[in-house]
Amino acid sequence: MDLSIRQSPFGGRVIKTHELSGLRLVDGVYSGKTRVARHSHQRAVFCVCLNGVCNEAYAGKLREYKPFTVEFLPANQCHSLAFPGAETRAFSVDIPSSWLERAREYSLRLEDSVHCHGGLLSGLFMKLYREFRQMDGASPLAIEGLMLEMLAEASRREVKVSDRTPPRWLAQALELLREQFSEHLTLAQVARSVGVHPIHLARGFRRYCRCTVGEYIRQLRIEHACHELCVSDASLAAIASAAGFSDQSHFSRTFKRLLAMTPAQYRAAFSRANPIP
Repeated sequence: MDLSIRQSPFGGRVIKTHELSGLRLVDGVYSGKTRVARHSHQRAVFCVCLNGVCNEAYAGKLREYKPFTVEFLPANQCHSLAFPGAETRAFSVDIPSSWLERAREYSLRLEDSVHCHGGLLSGLFMKLYREFRQMDGASPLAIEGLMLEMLAEASRREVKVSDRTPPRWLAQALELLREQFSEHLTLAQVARSVGVHPIHLARGFRRYCRCTVGEYIRQLRIEHACHELCVSDASLAAIASAAGFSDQSHFSRTFKRLLAMTPAQYRAAFSRANPIP
C-alpha cells in the first residue's frame, strides 16, 4: 500500500512510503540548517543516510551520519537530530513488536542501539532500498528476507568483541587509509607505516573494524565517488580514476555490488542538480 504523506511527524518531508507485513518503509528528506528536538519512536527503527550529513545526540554521545551510515534504534529510546549542511536524505524502516518477538525466539539481542558505517549491514539496507524503489511482485518477499538478515546482523554487532581500547596503531592505520585511499597501497606498506607486522594488522583490523583492510579501502573509494556523483558533472571514468579504481568497468561493478544500483542510477536519484520529487 503506497501512502501520500507530505510531512513526517518527526520533521522533514516524505518522498515515498510503503507498508507491508507490518513494516513501514519511508524515503524522506530533511532541510539543511534544521534540528529535530529530542524525541523517541514508539517502534524500533532502522535508518540509513543516503545523502548529506546528520548529527545525532544519543545516550550522552554525538554520533555522525553520512552516506551509508546505518542506525538501529530500539523503541522508546530518546535522541535528537541536527542537519548542519544542505539537504539530508534518509531511508528508514519502522519495525513492529511482532518482528522483534520473532527475532527473540532465535535468541537475537536487540535491546541496544547499533551505529555503524558501511559493511554488511549497510549493504543489506541498500539492497532493501533497491527493492523499495522498484517494488515488483517479488519485492515484498525480498524485503522480508533482507529485514531478517539485518536484524541478525544488528544482533551480532551488539556482542562486543572486546572491551579493550583499540590500539594506537589502528587509529594511525585508519588515518593513513582515509588520506591515501585512492593510492594502490599494500598491506605490508600500511603495516610498516604503523609499526606492526602485516598479519597482526590484518587480524587486529578485522577484529575492531569488522571488515578487512581491502574492504575498508573500497568503502572509502565508493563514498568519495558518491559525493562526486552528487555534486559534480564529472564523467564516470574521471570519478572512477580519482577514487582509485583501475577503470570505469571495475568501478561500476563494485559500486553496484555494494549499493545495489549503478553509478548512473545513484546520480539520477541523489544528484543535487536533480530536484527531489
